[in-house]
Amino acid sequence: MKQISILGCGWLGFPLAKSLLQKGFLVKGSTTTLEKMSVLENAGINAFQIALSEEEINGDIDSFLSHSQILIIDIPPKLRGNFNENFVAKIQNLIPFIEKSSVEKVIFVSSTSVYSDAISIDLITEMTIPNPDTESGKQLLEAEKVLQNNSNFTTTVIRFGGLIGEDRHPIKFLAGRENLENPDGPINLIHQLDCIGILEGILEKNCFGEIFNAVALFHPSRKVYYSKKAQELNLPLPKFDESKPSVGKTISSEKVSTVLGYEFQRPEL
Repeated sequence: MKQISILGCGWLGFPLAKSLLQKGFLVKGSTTTLEKMSVLENAGINAFQIALSEEEINGDIDSFLSHSQILIIDIPPKLRGNFNENFVAKIQNLIPFIEKSSVEKVIFVSSTSVYSDAISIDLITEMTIPNPDTESGKQLLEAEKVLQNNSNFTTTVIRFGGLIGEDRHPIKFLAGRENLENPDGPINLIHQLDCIGILEGILEKNCFGEIFNAVALFHPSRKVYYSKKAQELNLPLPKFDESKPSVGKTISSEKVSTVLGYEFQRPEL
């Protein structure tokens, strides 16, 4: 029976851990807060309170990694608002602990933000050279390289698009707002259920040393999609600024379909 450690049992990591438990895996999960420890334990997860910083790791990281063959890293950079952390330094602090542990394989949850929105090609694949516009995208790309270039373990990178779920959708933030940019830019979203399904597909197919892009096979324009969602949820329509040319990228998930044989559960969001 394989044991997996999930660093970051948050919005995606927690339901992933519960799903893996149902599939017979032994799961260790981390949280930064003492309050959530009991939530993880009650779900059958071996819980650890661990917090990575730029200078150190607080918590029993050695025990968290002990006897696990696979580590899933799902801790997004904190680079919004007043947060301006060095995410790459946090990952670099983690490396020596992975090296001396039983972990042989790593899955790093990254983002399609490593690709520029102003790219001129029609369809972005895993062969497209990343050129991030944002600080978050730049740090994620650098963290990917730090992990992939380490020969002590084999890393697969999964670049998810915008994450949505039953309790999470961008229209709740965009409803009623004005002067939104890129009305004709394509959406690149993915449902939580498909995130979990794809991560489990990587484990089942033992696909390590790879990069995967993962977004739903559904790319209407931002204006069309978000206006429709607002109407469905009886929310105020967002208003877009159509005075400027739209930019945006279309992400291909063909590799997920061909290599993993994955069929999307929520293809049209």
